[in-house]
Amino acid sequence: MPELPEVETTRRGLARLIDGRRLVRAAAYRPDLRFPLPEAFAARLEGRRVERLDRRAKYILVRLEGGLTWLIHLGMSGRLIVGDGPMPPIGKHDHVSLETDGGGHVVYQDARRFGFMDLFQTRDETAHPRLASLGLEPLTDLTASRLKRLLAGKAAPIKAALLDQRLIVGLGNIYVAEALYRAQVRPERDAGSLTAAEVKRLAAAIPAVLDEAIAAGGSSMRDYRQPSGELGYFKASWAVYGREGEDCPSGDGGVIARITQSGRSSFYCPKCQR
Repeated sequence: MPELPEVETTRRGLARLIDGRRLVRAAAYRPDLRFPLPEAFAARLEGRRVERLDRRAKYILVRLEGGLTWLIHLGMSGRLIVGDGPMPPIGKHDHVSLETDGGGHVVYQDARRFGFMDLFQTRDETAHPRLASLGLEPLTDLTASRLKRLLAGKAAPIKAALLDQRLIVGLGNIYVAEALYRAQVRPERDAGSLTAAEVKRLAAAIPAVLDEAIAAGGSSMRDYRQPSGELGYFKASWAVYGREGEDCPSGDGGVIARITQSGRSSFYCPKCQR
């Protein structure tokens, strides 16, 4: 599933094309994605001007005139492709398309249809069921003192705590693994056992990893592409994720190991991470 860097990269690419523009044409080629599309979905988008684009966790929030917000979740395989000029022929996995008064177009593609969209009144955002219980934004709200409070007394593994969207949003397997490596903390450690120094390192490592990933356009593995159609290149910078059996990049003689936690792979260096 696209994580925060991929969603933020998508938001920025989409914003370059539609921010401030009017949506002169909108079309939905099926009534549902993961869930049914809102009633009169395309008709409610068409003709509205885009006021700005925000992101909350792994959701893109397109703010439209008239106090309406268009929520987009990419799911496992969803992606938004943008371009200039006429709309290209619609493909098998193209489900939603838009054209702007600037001559640009947007196509939402989703082979497995695990993504979803919604429309709601912006004033009701804090009560929206997808947004109401979300935790801290790691790029803007995370500090060592806040992280310490979030982890205090928690017996769950630190990896599980960082994946809990009620605590910190937007993180997934890749970026948790990379942040824990930089902070020199093993993924199976009890979250509440981290020392003050470890919490401080982790609070710095999380946004640093995310910022670097965004700068590289995210990480492409299977389906993800930037809105331009390019790959995300942060995969070339992974220190531990997916590198089982390889030498630790620190050069200290460690070898990257893999363990399974809650049915998911965790990668770390047993020598660097304690």
